[in-house]
Amino acid sequence: MIESEDNSTNDRESAEGNFPQYTLFDITIDPGLKDNEGNEFPRPYTKNQMRKWLKKVKWANRKAEKRAHEKARAKERRREAREANIDLGPNRKALKKMKLEKPKSTTGIIIDLSFDNLMIEKDRFKVIKQILRCYSINRRSDKPLKFHITSFGEKSKTDISRHNGYEHWDIEYHDAGYLDIFPKEKIVYLSSESENIIENFDEDTYYVIGGLVDHNKHKGLCHKIAVEQGIRHAQLPLQKYVNMKTRKVLTIDHVFEIVLRVCEGLSWQETLMKVLPTRKGAHVCDTVSTTSLDVSCNSDDNSM
Repeated sequence: MIESEDNSTNDRESAEGNFPQYTLFDITIDPGLKDNEGNEFPRPYTKNQMRKWLKKVKWANRKAEKRAHEKARAKERRREAREANIDLGPNRKALKKMKLEKPKSTTGIIIDLSFDNLMIEKDRFKVIKQILRCYSINRRSDKPLKFHITSFGEKSKTDISRHNGYEHWDIEYHDAGYLDIFPKEKIVYLSSESENIIENFDEDTYYVIGGLVDHNKHKGLCHKIAVEQGIRHAQLPLQKYVNMKTRKVLTIDHVFEIVLRVCEGLSWQETLMKVLPTRKGAHVCDTVSTTSLDVSCNSDDNSM
């Protein structure tokens, strides 16, 4: 009986040697799965971990294919535009050349990424997408702002690495916090809880936007940080110039674009009507209001 079992085992091992048994766990392309503290998970055995892991594998496998498809589609759009005599604006090569030639505003924007540990991966990705939008509108401006990202940690670097060539964007990345880089007297933190209403953006001044998507879990955090650090803080005069049907919460890229357009010379009303999404139902105020605002860079409203 024992001899029979040994023979059976040998036959099974021989068969497995001739016909290797592969499972999903043998997939070699594994972008990695980490928890919010950066610790690597072991091979994902739970159903939820497997779902996340396979999603990452699928994304990694299709990344090159998707990029090639986007290039082909862009080429086709340019061809169609030429045939229809439609101006699509400058191409990437022209934009890069313009970036070197256009003078920058002396006003700067800082996106503070010190909140990574307060967000799940999904919300961190939303922050990166909004930064991508900020970069896009800034480089197309005739008077781009100085664009800085501070507290650029490992999680943010991993998240932004999904976008090829990010290191060549016209953005200054800093591992350190803004107080370690810029003079305190030249920093203004934009926060909806501030009692100060801003009307003009000063030259040689850096305005901080909190890089946090928190769904109101950490309401008032940016203002609290500014007070504790002893730096200036202010809110945008949103309600003074427009009425809105929905909550007056803005995404990072909306706040960035408002600052940019005002610095370009647009009036506040023109800027707000141009930047605010139509679903906000914004319309020009009949009378000027001085009531407090609910404009926050701690955004849970993410429209790209």
